[in-house]
Amino acid sequence: KLFSLSGLFAVRKPKGPTSAAVLNLLKERLLAEAGVQTNGNKRNQVLKIGHGGTLDSAATGVLVVGIGKGTKMLGTMLAGSKKYTAIGMLGKATDTLDATGKVTEEKPYDQVTKGDLENVLQKFTGDIMQVPPLYSALKKDGERLSTLMKRGEAVEAKPARPVRVYSLSLQQFQPPLFTLDVECGGGFYVRSLVNDIGKELSTCATVQELTRTKQGPFTLEEHALHEDKWTIDEIARSLEHCTALLPGGPSRKKLKTEHPGETAVICE
Repeated sequence: KLFSLSGLFAVRKPKGPTSAAVLNLLKERLLAEAGVQTNGNKRNQVLKIGHGGTLDSAATGVLVVGIGKGTKMLGTMLAGSKKYTAIGMLGKATDTLDATGKVTEEKPYDQVTKGDLENVLQKFTGDIMQVPPLYSALKKDGERLSTLMKRGEAVEAKPARPVRVYSLSLQQFQPPLFTLDVECGGGFYVRSLVNDIGKELSTCATVQELTRTKQGPFTLEEHALHEDKWTIDEIARSLEHCTALLPGGPSRKKLKTEHPGETAVICE
């Protein structure tokens, strides 16, 4: 039954492990349940599995997984936007642009009002230019920038690149914390957004918590399997349920109305 599974489904990534580590844990769970013996790296040849779009280690939420022939669908089927809920903190900046990093700057934020924050958000909506974080999955000479940074090597910031923000709204403001809902296209970094918002407000800001609530047609509430449901039977049910979300299924017209041209990145 395990090797007959094919398609796309979503899991709920917990806070802490990398996206690759979550995928490896899922793979090990499934192979163990099926009673398949593996020897180290040979497990990769035994079960074909991949994910579309890396989430930061400190982030939680929707991680779309392809299994069997579904691994070939990751790049083409996940057209559309991603949604995030982010909690930012005013007054502090870190080297990673989130709560896991070292504080590099502190500035007063008492002058910032809710109105100021709402007005600034308008500048970051639509087609904008964004500089990716130094701590990221982007690569230089085949190695991730984050890996080079952790080794203490000098890394130059990547040039600003065009990204798309479909919607951006302030959900809560309790200084120094503020909560944002973001819907964006591919290649967008919420950490960079929060950092840029801080600068625009003449202070600084960093991400405290980040949750991906939607990727392509997969939502956190409806489709993402909790860790206790990472079983062959539950995934089989989820694959059947999620087939309707993909092009070729009953919801084909609905999916086509999402943003064309935006494709998910196949990682790991």
